[in-house]
Amino acid sequence: MAEAAIDFHVHLPTPDWLDGSMAGYVEAAEAYFRSPVQRASLADLAARYRALDVRAVLLAWDAETATGRPRVPNETVAAACREFPDVFTGLGSVDPHKGEVAVTEVANIACERHGLLALFHTGTSGIGAGQPGGQGIRLDYARPIRLDAVAAAHPALTVVAAHFGWPWHMELVAMALHKTNVYIDISGWSPKRIPAELIRELRGRLSERFLWGSDFPFLTPERCLAELDSLDLPGPVLERLLHENASRILGLDQD
Repeated sequence: MAEAAIDFHVHLPTPDWLDGSMAGYVEAAEAYFRSPVQRASLADLAARYRALDVRAVLLAWDAETATGRPRVPNETVAAACREFPDVFTGLGSVDPHKGEVAVTEVANIACERHGLLALFHTGTSGIGAGQPGGQGIRLDYARPIRLDAVAAAHPALTVVAAHFGWPWHMELVAMALHKTNVYIDISGWSPKRIPAELIRELRGRLSERFLWGSDFPFLTPERCLAELDSLDLPGPVLERLLHENASRILGLDQD
């Protein structure tokens, strides 16, 4: 029997990500999200999501070139998925600055001809928020319209724009209306704070293109699910958001 929901955006709440990859960034992100991060082992995380009847999509992380911080290897996420296959699915990560190494990594984990997807951060960032210079993180690279050429050139590639690209979210809406391979991930936002114009698209013509994610450990799945309930979304719309859309693009409905 399928799980009730799929959390499309889950970071590892373990020291390798929080104290390694995110060293020096966590405090600013906690202030931005107004919530302390919750550290946990992968076994504890699996138990938490299992109790919620939710599948977690775990994200590897590789931003070594830009940040100087160590990566969370793709194999770490792959091993977690092998150990807890009932509750974890994973996405690999590639640092594009690594040239041929990055190309080889992509060949190993994800490409258009295998029908897999590519997830990109879009919009503002809790990492570096409220800090001088944003801790060196540039937001202009995260404008959704930068992905339009990718989606156009690779129509068989599913392009997922994480965090719905605020404050440029209507660029993303335009892209999703124009290109059927573009999906919108609402992670990293308290559902009750999602802009009304985006909720209107979620309820209507783009209901098959939205994906729910929490951005754990910055926001908890429990909080997100409770707030989604408070939005009074029509049943079919909520089911697409929580499960159907993610299951389809992850290929889980083929199992």
